[in-house]
Amino acid sequence: MDKHRIKKEKSILGRINDLSHKLVFMLVVPIVLSLVLMLVYAGKYHNSIERMETIANLKTIVASDIPGAAWNIISGRDDFDRSNIYVKIHEVESTIETITESTDSENRLSLIVAGRTMQTLENYVDRIRDNIKDRVPVVENEAVLVEVRDVASLVDSMLNEYISKEIESTGKMSGSLQLVILMTAIAEVIIVVVSLLVRNKSVKTTAQFVRKPIEHLEEMTAKLSEGTLDARLADTDVTELRNLTAQVNTMAKRLKSMMEKSSHDARTLRKAELRTLQAQINPHFLYNTLDAIIWKAEAGEKDEVIQLTSALSDFFRISLSSGADWIPIKQEKKHIEGYLKIQQTRYRDILDYEIDIPDEIGDFYILKLLVQPLVENALYHGIKIKRGGGKITVSAKEENGMLTFSVKDTGCGMTPEQLEDLNDRMKKELPMISREGGGFGLVNVNLRIRLYYNQTDGLKIKSGPEGTEVSFTVPCRDEKEISENESVFG
Repeated sequence: MDKHRIKKEKSILGRINDLSHKLVFMLVVPIVLSLVLMLVYAGKYHNSIERMETIANLKTIVASDIPGAAWNIISGRDDFDRSNIYVKIHEVESTIETITESTDSENRLSLIVAGRTMQTLENYVDRIRDNIKDRVPVVENEAVLVEVRDVASLVDSMLNEYISKEIESTGKMSGSLQLVILMTAIAEVIIVVVSLLVRNKSVKTTAQFVRKPIEHLEEMTAKLSEGTLDARLADTDVTELRNLTAQVNTMAKRLKSMMEKSSHDARTLRKAELRTLQAQINPHFLYNTLDAIIWKAEAGEKDEVIQLTSALSDFFRISLSSGADWIPIKQEKKHIEGYLKIQQTRYRDILDYEIDIPDEIGDFYILKLLVQPLVENALYHGIKIKRGGGKITVSAKEENGMLTFSVKDTGCGMTPEQLEDLNDRMKKELPMISREGGGFGLVNVNLRIRLYYNQTDGLKIKSGPEGTEVSFTVPCRDEKEISENESVFG
């Protein structure tokens, strides 16, 4: 059985390797051959063009420069040294010889004859030189000049003949190159078709070995993604997938265990976090409120004592809420009113407030102690430290199934650096919520909104010289939703 599995494993890998090697060979080799042929033809074409350009340049020297130089010598306008007539003749002879060596045999004849004719042209120039030395009458040299011009014209016609044959040869070469390109294109199309057929056949054959186990894996992962953590895979005979199957089963078991533990820990964490928040109510607030009640009682202000005591009672009753995590907005509103009444008694000269929470949204439920910490923060970090005091405005509204709360103060505000530091702390996955460094209430509320409402965004803060505004938006939830989903929300 093990030998059979090892052989199957090799056959899967071998099929993939063989298929890739065949495709590479079938596609690359013809391309390389076609490129080599095109490069060879392109090289020949380029050399032919260069030869024709060189011969075209020689034509001007042969047909015009050499006869012109000979006439200047005969007429006495120039001498042999200044005219460089021999240099030009030798240059033409050397160039013709070089091109003859690099030309195909079928096109050499014109160049060979042109080279020999240049010797005749040089002989006529020698006669002119000798006649000048012997002081022969100019008329004889003029007769020789006619011969020079005739021979130069003959060489020019031979060069024209070479260029014509070279053009014809280049045309044939171009036709051959087009044929090669066409044949290569046809061959590539055929090879691609054959490669696709081979590839399809090989893929189908190879897929039979692993298709069913992979389908089982897909079904398993789909069930896991849907929350069916009890799904398990049967053992497979495919060696490549055997370890993966076992690991997926192990992962499913661990995932189920972790999800159960995570759900339990999340509920415990939320309850502990709420208790921590409640335990962190500033004790100085209670002491100062009791002191204020005592002062009012000693001053005989009975009504003020009753109001303060009633407000303090409402404050703590709603804070505790018999252990409930969610309370109606109307209770949260009453909680805020009680807190602000108490604080206005203490800071009567510097604190003014306004609460704009419509009664229409009073029956919706929110997580308790979301708004009061924001009001406390506005008082102690905004109004209290500003000379002359200020005003706190608490508002709420419902729109498109969402509740938006806002706490705005006209305090001293924050510097850009302080605001940036506070926003950075609240963006962290697990922000610090200690009282050190300030912003405890804001960071704490921001974290609770994200935890309980499963939101990426919590508080939005705007601050400047004219004061600070803190707001947040959460979904509307009624009493029925809270009761049905208490395990999720709480």
